[in-house]
Amino acid sequence: MMKSSVPPNAPVALPPLVAAYVEATNSFDLERLLATFAEDALVNDQLRDYCGKPAIREWAKHDIIGERLTMYVTKVINHYGNFIATANVDGNYDKRGLPDPLVLAFYFTPQSDLIVQLIILRNRYDI
Repeated sequence: MMKSSVPPNAPVALPPLVAAYVEATNSFDLERLLATFAEDALVNDQLRDYCGKPAIREWAKHDIIGERLTMYVTKVINHYGNFIATANVDGNYDKRGLPDPLVLAFYFTPQSDLIVQLIILRNRYDI
């Protein structure tokens, strides 16, 4: 069996919708970020629901753009048409008590090339 010649820190190939979300996040572009969501999308972040674009706009403005959040995707899985992206996250948020790097899982549910649901979790790896 041949070993892969991909270096360990090579960027992960992202599905176009996930790539658009990550690029908008990393460039702090609120309008581009919102353009990845359906009008009636649902985001759940830090155990809070944000339903519809107006609520998602406020969440993104404060928690993504306002905190200067950046994400470096280390893994992406296609699970029955949904995408689970694992990313190292950084930014200007309160880091007290959080690991470095902070690793979050982004569960994307796409429909018609838009995000209809995004759930963001900090999964436990110590169990």
